[in-house]
Amino acid sequence: MTTHTDTKMRPRRSRIVWSTSLLLAGGLVLTGCAAAATGSAASGSASSTSTISAAADSAEAELSSTTAETIANTAAAAEAFLATLTDEQRETLQYDYDDETKTTSWSNFPVTFVERAGLNLADLTEEQQTAAMAVLKSLLSAEGYETVTAIMGGDEYLLETSSSTEASLGQYYIAFFGDPSDTSAWEVQFGGHHLGINATLDGSADAITFAPTHLGVQPAVYTDADGTEVQAFSGMYETAFEFYDSLTDAQKADLYQGEDVAAMVCAPGGTCDYPTGTGLSGADLTDEQKRLLLDVIANWVGLSDAETTAKALAEIEATLDETYINWSGATVYDMTEGDGIYFQISGPKAYIEFASQQGSAGADVDGVVTAGWGHVHTIYRDPSNDYANSATQQEASGMGGGGAPGGTGPSGN
Repeated sequence: MTTHTDTKMRPRRSRIVWSTSLLLAGGLVLTGCAAAATGSAASGSASSTSTISAAADSAEAELSSTTAETIANTAAAAEAFLATLTDEQRETLQYDYDDETKTTSWSNFPVTFVERAGLNLADLTEEQQTAAMAVLKSLLSAEGYETVTAIMGGDEYLLETSSSTEASLGQYYIAFFGDPSDTSAWEVQFGGHHLGINATLDGSADAITFAPTHLGVQPAVYTDADGTEVQAFSGMYETAFEFYDSLTDAQKADLYQGEDVAAMVCAPGGTCDYPTGTGLSGADLTDEQKRLLLDVIANWVGLSDAETTAKALAEIEATLDETYINWSGATVYDMTEGDGIYFQISGPKAYIEFASQQGSAGADVDGVVTAGWGHVHTIYRDPSNDYANSATQQEASGMGGGGAPGGTGPSGN
């Protein structure tokens, strides 16, 4: 029986229509919506987090239902953001498209450990913060934007209420690799401690890739400044356990690796050998189980408009028979029991890890789950198309680069 806290703001991934080709034919629309709010200018650590939250609320974006619309709208929002910046800020924000910095400037480690590329939102004016968040809102679906801002809100919640002294919890960076365009390739990189988005937009190919992406969460459930309970990873947990519960005992025996929650194999920002062949083969799944597995995968590849999501899922669907899934830890969705879960999905077109962290990294709040179930790092990569093949992932370099020292660290912070 599932045990969790019902929340007013719980990002969910919409049910995938079987097969994904129906999404392309039907033109299902998943769009963002504009909201308006006010906030004060950024000043100091605590107040800067509140203005970033206000900027997220007040950011406006054009609605997108196709890949081409998302590319055009994101490029326009990026140009509008650039127009708010000084020459010095633009120089800090922008890199060459193929600059390998993009591979080492994101991580599951705090920004004080791994230097991020681009501009720190906390250093921007309220107008600039709002314009930066509008870029993100143009890029993502309504659900994707809600998930990302819920992750950011969790870090800000910990900064303001936990015992942690890690001031970087409330800091996020934005960088552009290449010039914003709706006719050529460029990348938006956005993230902080529990977030790393690398979205390559290529108008010439009518394509967007989110590989690689790091989504993390801490705590599992928190109450925001408006008194609303937020559970950023509810959709991930629910789709994962729907898939797990659909399996037969024999399938679970192949899938399950043990009670101990496994450590992350391919840390965000580090190199990866993409291990495969361990666990349950996709070839041994029923059509319904494959659909449920695609629901899980959509939590990462489905961050943008419906057409972009459908294209990515169709490519992954075609390789599911060559994909393997394994699972460790809890077998029931009950946050009051055990240390959480680990699962790995490894195939030709998708590599995903979901890893509960066995510690709170000192970010403790009385009565709030900040370890195990409530502290999760994830990674999504496309073994054939990371960074749209514009750069090769460099080895992590700890304090000065991406990911964990040595590229494999199980937890980060």
